[in-house]
Amino acid sequence: MDKLRTILKVEAMTGTRLKLTWSDGTTVEIPSGPFLARSAFAALRDAATFGQVKLGEWGQSLHWPGGVEIGADALWLETLSQRRQDNTRLFLEWRLRHGLSLSAAAEALGLSRRMVAYYSNGEKPVPRHILLACRGWESDLRKPMTRRRSSSEADLRRRPAS
Repeated sequence: MDKLRTILKVEAMTGTRLKLTWSDGTTVEIPSGPFLARSAFAALRDAATFGQVKLGEWGQSLHWPGGVEIGADALWLETLSQRRQDNTRLFLEWRLRHGLSLSAAAEALGLSRRMVAYYSNGEKPVPRHILLACRGWESDLRKPMTRRRSSSEADLRRRPAS
């Protein structure tokens, strides 16, 4: 199973940065610029409002006045970027985008479930060929399914009727 990371502590820093402490011991400062650029987060562009950040229930999100909220999953992806684990982020985004469990991702890529967990949790670096396999898997999803003839059907079509 995936490790369920939760946010243990949040602190608003100057320059609209957030300092997060995660349940696995990771502490990181992330820029909130990517979030603040979206219209849904416009209220947070005010430094006083931004500074009123609170930890959500069970550490699964951050909340601000006015109902503005950011989920822990999105913040974890930003954490991976700040830690320069871009391949891990890409791999995890692929899994999330397709709703793949560890087992489903393992089956799709021909890997062990354990290796998918290592890649997803950042415990092992995700090799480039695995990311390419993820792209190939996505590409296969987009192809229309066509009925392929078996070799015996093809042989029958070539032979003249007796």
